[in-house]
Amino acid sequence: MKMKKWSAAALSIPLAISLSTGVNAESIHNNKAMNNKNGVFYEIYVNSFYDSNSDGHGDLKGIMKKLDYLNDGNRKTDHDLQVNGVWLMPINVSPSYHKYDVTDYYNIDPQYGSLEDFRKLMKEADKRNVKVVMDLVVNHTSSEHPWFIDALNNKNSKYRDYYIWADEQTDLNEKGSWGQQVWHKAPNGDYFYGTFWEGMPDLNYDNPKVRDEMIKIGKFWLNQGVDGFRLDAALHIFKGETPEGAQKNITWWNEFRDAMKQTNPNAYLVGEVWDQPDVVAPYYQSLDSLFNFDLAGKIVNSVKAGKDQGVAIAASATDELFKSYNPNKIDATFLTNHDQNRVMSELNGNVNKAKSAASILLTLPGNPFIYYGEEIGMTGQKPDELIREPFRWYEGDGKGQTSWEKTVYNVGHNGVSVEAQTYQKDSLLSHYREMIRVRQQHDELVYGNLESIQVNSSQVVAYNRTYKNKTIQVYHNISDKPVTLKISRKGKLIFASEKGAKKEKTQLVIPANTTVLMK
Repeated sequence: MKMKKWSAAALSIPLAISLSTGVNAESIHNNKAMNNKNGVFYEIYVNSFYDSNSDGHGDLKGIMKKLDYLNDGNRKTDHDLQVNGVWLMPINVSPSYHKYDVTDYYNIDPQYGSLEDFRKLMKEADKRNVKVVMDLVVNHTSSEHPWFIDALNNKNSKYRDYYIWADEQTDLNEKGSWGQQVWHKAPNGDYFYGTFWEGMPDLNYDNPKVRDEMIKIGKFWLNQGVDGFRLDAALHIFKGETPEGAQKNITWWNEFRDAMKQTNPNAYLVGEVWDQPDVVAPYYQSLDSLFNFDLAGKIVNSVKAGKDQGVAIAASATDELFKSYNPNKIDATFLTNHDQNRVMSELNGNVNKAKSAASILLTLPGNPFIYYGEEIGMTGQKPDELIREPFRWYEGDGKGQTSWEKTVYNVGHNGVSVEAQTYQKDSLLSHYREMIRVRQQHDELVYGNLESIQVNSSQVVAYNRTYKNKTIQVYHNISDKPVTLKISRKGKLIFASEKGAKKEKTQLVIPANTTVLMK
């Protein structure tokens, strides 16, 4: 959920240069990594992904048709992304295009398909060992939800206390944590609380019946085959910007987590707490992962400037902070998501910089989340509809291409498509496929600790990844010029994302916008 008012409305392409000697099949984690919740995830806005019935809208059957693009279940092939998990943005019944305002928690929005379609998708994903997490929007409902309508029309309704209503002591001019209006006037003159906007009334979690209902909903979807949840607006269940509200949030998420584990002990819970690391950290007492917004900004801003702004230091600091609350935490790393200007727009369309950003994301600790279209360089800037434009399968039109919205940024015929990039060795899509595989070939990159490496160049982001006493040194030259570093004699160059990297005694030469690994 965004932090302001919602607008309602192994590649047959070979690795660029792989100097690794003898990586055997047993060492490639691929989908096995998800057995312990570690893996690379792909965020899908279903409406924009693939249209199976030619109505212009993406749907669940469309995702099924394109699962092989994400992961074909065979690690010997090379034209899939080989991601380990998928995050589906909201799929419950909703009156809006974005579906973050739910009217029926127990069904799939008809635009996307049916419960039967969902179950089939879960089975097809299972065949490929791909985990699926769905967006669960529990902070609020739609103002069109039957609960809210009944509560509004009948003050004796059993759903009245599902929501938060003003009384004579209420300050109706109260502002939320980013200065927004939070009390909204209903048609009957009553005022209700809504963190995001008037179409999304907040639920009252002081009411145990609300908590029980949300637990029931979570269990229902686990029983349909989903592997976990992305928990929308996890900061706002209670007023999480206050100490009391934050503690009540954590108590609730503990309750929810314990209930979910009863149904599926391996359920993966990743929360959206959009704030600074010290605010995010305590939520690791309850959840497996939390999105690291602070680190995402550091990565994008560093690559954009061509100078390191403390990526490794920030990653190391948040790692230690989060571990102090949960030693088994899994950072949820990303570049940008569905609430932010697309990373390619932030990088002014520079493909080389986009490759560097991807390389950093895919060599850091945690579970990297890739927003659909990042891998082909889709652009987009606010308003929200324009950062959720139809995914480009083709340069022009073609089977399955969605058209729910007229595209402004990703209009085709400019190389920003799967069709244009699949067989190009130097394409951004090829780079993503390559770096995901490189990650999965090395335990150090999946599981290892991180330690910053001090180098004599602000153009280089450098760190060690260590696991079971084995270390990989990672160097990213994020500038447009070659860099020469003085390093230890020890270590062998095992991978470079571009040609021209070399190590000679104590000198390491890294070409522009290139990532190298040493071991």
